[in-house]
Amino acid sequence: MSKNSIKKRLVALASAAALITGVTAVVPAQAADPACTTAAYVTTCLGATSDTAPYMFITTAAFNGTVLLWSHGLRPNVDIPVGIPGYGGYKVTNTPEPAPGGDKAIIGALLGAGYGIAGSGFSRQGVNVQQAVAANVELIDIFKKKNPTTKKVVAWGASLGTLITQTLAEKHPELIDSVALVCPATAPTDALISYFGDFMWGFKTFFDPTIKGFGYSAGAAGYGEAMGDLVKFFTALGKLQAGLVSGAWPDTSSPAGKALETAKIPSRSALTLIGLMAGVPMRSEHIDGTSGPTGSEQLFPLAIAPAVAVLENAGTVGLAEVLLMSDGEAQAGGIVFDNTKTDYASRVDADKDVYTFALSGNTAVSAMLGVLAASPRVTGSAAAMAKAKTLLAIDGSVKHPTVLLTTEADQFTVAGAGQWMIDGYADQYAAAKAAALKAYQANKSYTAPTNNLVALWAKTGAKYTKFTATGSPDLSATAGAGTGHCKYTPAQYVAVAKMAANVANTGKFPSGGPIATAARKVGLSYDNKFRAPLFKSLG
Repeated sequence: MSKNSIKKRLVALASAAALITGVTAVVPAQAADPACTTAAYVTTCLGATSDTAPYMFITTAAFNGTVLLWSHGLRPNVDIPVGIPGYGGYKVTNTPEPAPGGDKAIIGALLGAGYGIAGSGFSRQGVNVQQAVAANVELIDIFKKKNPTTKKVVAWGASLGTLITQTLAEKHPELIDSVALVCPATAPTDALISYFGDFMWGFKTFFDPTIKGFGYSAGAAGYGEAMGDLVKFFTALGKLQAGLVSGAWPDTSSPAGKALETAKIPSRSALTLIGLMAGVPMRSEHIDGTSGPTGSEQLFPLAIAPAVAVLENAGTVGLAEVLLMSDGEAQAGGIVFDNTKTDYASRVDADKDVYTFALSGNTAVSAMLGVLAASPRVTGSAAAMAKAKTLLAIDGSVKHPTVLLTTEADQFTVAGAGQWMIDGYADQYAAAKAAALKAYQANKSYTAPTNNLVALWAKTGAKYTKFTATGSPDLSATAGAGTGHCKYTPAQYVAVAKMAANVANTGKFPSGGPIATAARKVGLSYDNKFRAPLFKSLG
């Protein structure tokens, strides 16, 4: 065995132990140069960019010249009080993250393969694309100066981090060589705002009109309103869960909601309608939409399962709406959501027959849509909505080889975001083919365009719902594949990273067969015929 092979083996074995010290080190405040330490062939560097964004990058003695620049997803920009489901007790942090979640298995695998890894904690949390891109631009330069043998830069990220990554790729294409977008939030700004806004507006209209949801006050008053909304939202959600079978409405429901209850329309039907009109997945981590308990094999999936799926997904959607809307409004200077012209009847027209049992029939649908049509809408600020587009602006163009990994039933970054990227690239590729054909007609030399997008999917299984002895869906069972937000295994993250790194070095993706095989080995799918629904607001 060569000395180089021995060194690589030692690097792989030493990485995890060396990282424990690196991750817990104190980041120097706005250091002009990174502070680096080396142990067992692993060099960990810590520092801060000019805007005080802390960063970390790690290399080994076997660094192969390719660095993977990671952008982490959404972190709230405010503390969340204890007791709020999901994020209760959260404290704002800008801890640097050089790989997904700081996962040591992922870090060890990437370092063991010779890659360098880097990531920032960013100078602000919440909606932070502009600040994050600036930090990443600076971090690339810092990394290259410390590691002059760097040849290739792979930009990758998850969730909100994909907006950061895609913006970096669009605005600074000269700085990177390939891209990986994991559980992408890449979509038009209006579509993202509409998804969360439509859901919360429908929820408050039916179940608790005292929820503010939009138009938060400035400063401490707005923070109090937002946290109060979270309490109200999760309280109503709990009451909806308690009334799923009976159909009882929360006592906080609006007068119109209580009138629907008097008309014998169950609350679960209104919850299903809200999910459909916003585009919330009708599958969730524990609800496959086709399974039923013994004795209710047909009734449960038809009448109950859609509402349970929306209920399970709703916690994430509602929490995100409050955090994102309050932060976005504060930065944009006003209300960024507007549904004054939204036709919710057309939004659900294609679904109302499919989910007729869950919606309690067409008469009930008409009654519920009537409530929505008669309810006050949210009027956005033109200036604020224009400013919001600058905070999250991407055009979706693919300027580098890009690996896209989308979860079929992700309730936060819904599959429509990945599909929007796929559709956009299909148009981009068609235009490139047309240009190549035109060039051939002019000079008789044809150069086929290179495919620069590989779309991988984490698909849901046909059956995965488990039931308790009493016939209730077991929401504590193992989550189904292809569900939840960014719930990928370390092996899946590593496979995506290596695929992006390989194409950065070769300039071309391999044929479909090797891609499909690599995806299948880690439980993913490479299927160009698969299509997810777009955002409801995009039609």
